[in-house]
Amino acid sequence: MLYPINIKRAAPFSAVLLLLAFSTNLPAQSQPEQRPKVKDFGSSLDRLKWDPSLNEAVEKKPEKKNGNAGAANDDVVKVETNLVICSVAVLDQHGKVVSNLKKEDFILTENGQSQDVYHFSLGNDLDVPRTIVLVIDYSGSQSPFIKDSVAAAKVLVDKLGPKDLMAIVTDDVKLLVDFTRDKKELKKALDSLYSKSKKRDFGKSKQFSALMAAIREMFTAEDLRPIVIFQTDGDQVFTLQPSTPTLFDMPTPPIPEALREHFSLSDLYHTIERSRASVYTVIPGRQQIDVLDSRELPIVQPRPDDQRTVLRTLVANYVKWQQMAAAGAAIGGWTAYLQKPEDAPDIYGRILDDINSRYILGYYPSDKTRDGKRRQAQVEVRGHPEYTITGRKSYFAPPGDQ
Repeated sequence: MLYPINIKRAAPFSAVLLLLAFSTNLPAQSQPEQRPKVKDFGSSLDRLKWDPSLNEAVEKKPEKKNGNAGAANDDVVKVETNLVICSVAVLDQHGKVVSNLKKEDFILTENGQSQDVYHFSLGNDLDVPRTIVLVIDYSGSQSPFIKDSVAAAKVLVDKLGPKDLMAIVTDDVKLLVDFTRDKKELKKALDSLYSKSKKRDFGKSKQFSALMAAIREMFTAEDLRPIVIFQTDGDQVFTLQPSTPTLFDMPTPPIPEALREHFSLSDLYHTIERSRASVYTVIPGRQQIDVLDSRELPIVQPRPDDQRTVLRTLVANYVKWQQMAAAGAAIGGWTAYLQKPEDAPDIYGRILDDINSRYILGYYPSDKTRDGKRRQAQVEVRGHPEYTITGRKSYFAPPGDQ
């Protein structure tokens, strides 16, 4: 199958590049030496429009421009796009990672049909580059954790492989550092966040917007292992559009429409699901799901007329909803709670260990139908039904209009 894709930058919300189905006409482990820079980070959010009749965000149609109609396609090439990549971890019955498995140890099926494993590599293979985006919240609520979080992120930087790329995005919806292998540049940027936090120059708590923009804009077709580390407490959730059906029994605060984002939490989750990225969420603070707290907390929201809207709720519920919203973004990865600042290095270390311990399996689906539907991909280890496989369990086929 051939689809037109832009190899310079993944088109936002592109049904080709945001699918888990992925391929390129380059060798699986290759990557351009000079990666194109991200332009106008966050601009894809401006193309989203909330449709109340559909209860979802829709993409605005781009304005037609006069001139040479073929000019927009000057950098567009045809490449194969039906190689599906599965990044999975294998655990034994005691929850320990199973290592040293080989390609022939795996059985791969899609919707019950056996598939041939075309690509196989290990997560710690230095020849298979990882493309990592750190989305870090440095708002006021994160100030107690920012020093240790920055220190832990710098340890992660030190452990990047020679072909790995890393970028840093903040909750201002700003691209602090574009993808680079320059460890000094990455560390300098992280130190700048700590310095700003000490001066009480905090971020804007638009962490879900930053994550949405990162998923839509940061990765290209050549990224074999796109990874996002999302550190936040999730306190932007109440300014998103309401999800239908409601997620986590979360209330909808009476916020003026003009102050809401143009997407819902469900829209964000669906975007991550349709991408190839694995998201790991790090939530500073104690896990609140089972905490009982009878205190009430006023959620104060501004209004255009300079008045205030107040929604009162229990403290435990307020924090719980934030945390559950952030945890729900951990698709393809998992969630950790940063209960004490000094726990940060251990959490970042476990994320890196998980990334390194995964197996990367690629296959060309026998079903070539372009219907845009979800397909179930099942991975098993031959002769070991007791093993647990974690990672992506599904992907979306290309739609028929692509």
